[in-house]
Amino acid sequence: MKKLIKPSLLVFVCLVWAACSNTKYLKPGQKLYTGAEVVINPDSSAKIDNQKDVKSDLESKARPRPNKSIFGLRPKLYIYNLAGEPKKPKGFKHWLRTKVGEPPVLLTEVKLKTNDAIMTSFLISQGYLQNVVTGDTVTKEKTGKAVYTVNTGIRYKIKSVTFPKDTGNLTRVINEKQANSVLKVGNYYDLDAFKNERIRIDNDLKERGYFYFSPDYLILQVDSTIGKNLVDITVKVKDIAPDAGLKPYTIKNINIYPSYSLRRDSVLRKLTPTEFHDFKIYDNRNTFKPKIFDRLVFFKKDELYNRTDHNQSLNRMVNINAFQDVRAEFLPLDSFKNDQLDLNIYLTPLKKNSLTFGVTGTSKSNNFVGSEVKVTQTTRNLFRGAEQLDVSVSGGFETQVSGQQTQNLNSYSFTAEGKLTFPQFIVPFYKPTSTNAFIPKTITSLSYQLLSRGSLYKLNSFKAEFGYNWKENKYKEHTFNPISVNYVQPNLPADSNRRRRLFDSIPGLRYTLEKQFIIGSNYSFTYTNQMEENRRNNVYFNGSLETGGNLWGAFVPKDNAGERSIFNVPLTQFVRLETDLRDFYKITRNVTWANRLNLGYGYAYGNSSSLPFVRQFFAGGSNDIRAFPARALGPGTYKVDPNQSFADQGGDIKAMLNTELRFKLVSILYGAVFVDAGNIWLRKEDLGTPATATDAAIPGRPGSGFKLSRALSEMAVGTGAGLRVDATIFVIRLDVAFPIRKPYLPEGDRWVLDKVAFGSSTWRSDNLVYNIGIGYPF
Repeated sequence: MKKLIKPSLLVFVCLVWAACSNTKYLKPGQKLYTGAEVVINPDSSAKIDNQKDVKSDLESKARPRPNKSIFGLRPKLYIYNLAGEPKKPKGFKHWLRTKVGEPPVLLTEVKLKTNDAIMTSFLISQGYLQNVVTGDTVTKEKTGKAVYTVNTGIRYKIKSVTFPKDTGNLTRVINEKQANSVLKVGNYYDLDAFKNERIRIDNDLKERGYFYFSPDYLILQVDSTIGKNLVDITVKVKDIAPDAGLKPYTIKNINIYPSYSLRRDSVLRKLTPTEFHDFKIYDNRNTFKPKIFDRLVFFKKDELYNRTDHNQSLNRMVNINAFQDVRAEFLPLDSFKNDQLDLNIYLTPLKKNSLTFGVTGTSKSNNFVGSEVKVTQTTRNLFRGAEQLDVSVSGGFETQVSGQQTQNLNSYSFTAEGKLTFPQFIVPFYKPTSTNAFIPKTITSLSYQLLSRGSLYKLNSFKAEFGYNWKENKYKEHTFNPISVNYVQPNLPADSNRRRRLFDSIPGLRYTLEKQFIIGSNYSFTYTNQMEENRRNNVYFNGSLETGGNLWGAFVPKDNAGERSIFNVPLTQFVRLETDLRDFYKITRNVTWANRLNLGYGYAYGNSSSLPFVRQFFAGGSNDIRAFPARALGPGTYKVDPNQSFADQGGDIKAMLNTELRFKLVSILYGAVFVDAGNIWLRKEDLGTPATATDAAIPGRPGSGFKLSRALSEMAVGTGAGLRVDATIFVIRLDVAFPIRKPYLPEGDRWVLDKVAFGSSTWRSDNLVYNIGIGYPF
């Protein structure tokens, strides 16, 4: 017990000393400001609605902000004091004090009356029209805080909303849409709702041609004198609104300049245009086929202007990835005297050809990390329809740094890929149309990859795909490849004895390193709202379905061995499903709780007893269950021989859960603590095969089969901590993890951390696994 008390007492004393040491640098009479506290309705037992949120909002508006603190400590202030007064305006001490450190925020800097007025104004905007805020200071030795006593009064509600009388087309549009008003009778008075109502009305008018209307032309008059804490609201159009904003406009001419530049401006305007449908195209170079603009520009001649067509046209012209600059200019005819607009579209194309070279860190799904050199040649507007051809060559090496000697295995890869993208749906015998803001794409690709696992084996993979990618809206994206062909040719050691030893030492490897011919289809759906950074909770979801050999298996006859083959290679037949759900909850501005649930299931049939090697699920590694070496966990309770130099273990079923607390330390340095849990399984137990006249026996993998009743007890669990350098454009990550539950141990001995804690086991350094990654794990 004494051993436990002494370190705890020492830590406590250190924390108290660190907290107090900052105040000793204060001059006589100075007091360190520790923050603001808001007390709401202290004389009333009744709480207001959302009192906790209102209190937090009011405290956040108090100025100045106190020195930044972590668990009650102020490390930046401590660094400021520790650095001392530098003798020169440069050097390490000056940098430490001015860039890393933070000067003390003093109680004398607090302006109580200013904060009283700011809080009063905020409460009025929330409907507390009769609130009273009184600020005061409370001191204690060398520190002080501000305490604001708030008497909110009763929150006002809306009694009635009156819209303008129907005096013309504009007021008629406003009245037609009043059912969509955000101002509802019985709702609380809310200034943000008033602002949103003006924006809503402006949007409605923009959809009906009122190009020059503005939300500032509306006024919402509030009468709070009617009693009973109620208000009447009257929506009016200001008398000073200009005539141009009060009438709808139609589109007269649509002029398109596909090869625009400032240098060629005067020349282009003098050209005789090519007329195509409703467009006049000024381009003597014939850079783009005219029909492409039918898919990019939604406006039609003589139709009313509307904001939807405006936004969708701009989005399409930007997202087609053919122009470096896009501008749409609406000009009134005869200086606002009539109600027509000319639309001029200026498009500056990207360069026809470009070459990009990159040296990047990689962190892939196969759980190896390393570096990659990639060169890509891009040719744009290949057939004058904004097509794009990307030809790339890349090479790299990958490894994982781990305390386990079994994982000291390097691999290298070489990849060549050609990808042709068409900015439209190409479907035989059918012309589908897309009317949203996002460009649909038809993508064809052909690739070759060589993957070498040291001296053990090599894999040659040839892949061809044809499919479609489209966005339903900014949240939802679909990818569908109806044709996907993948041929995998292993290159095994030439020495038959060495090859046999490799297969004998690694159960299941003989099946996975056979020739594989995968012909099938795949579909994936992605939903995310992560682009909305103001949301407190963001979600990402990806679900995918892949089939192999289904259609072909119905037509390809069986050979003498009872297998369906193409070019003497057994046809792989399977169905594979995977889901990836992630949730990111912002606890505070600098603290995020991230969670991921990853589930996968594969069903092989026909020629196949398990998923092909390139489609299997794996566990362990820098983006997975970080306390276990890459691909060395599972399946089930099976344990890889720790003495073998290669430990790839795949499965047909996967379940994984990650939870991670991410927090900012200082500047671009972030920290994290995490817990990972999961495993993989085979759909059927691997019993191995007996020896034959030509082949040695293949050992089985006991405990590798999936049983729902025991799946939870067979989950591996690991925990750890990490540091991340997040420079926005790149993230470098170092995680250190250790296992606390090993599924391959006997059932009563799988929790290993408690055994170390209570002295029944010893901690070994090879329990630590170091993961180096580029980017966040999820």
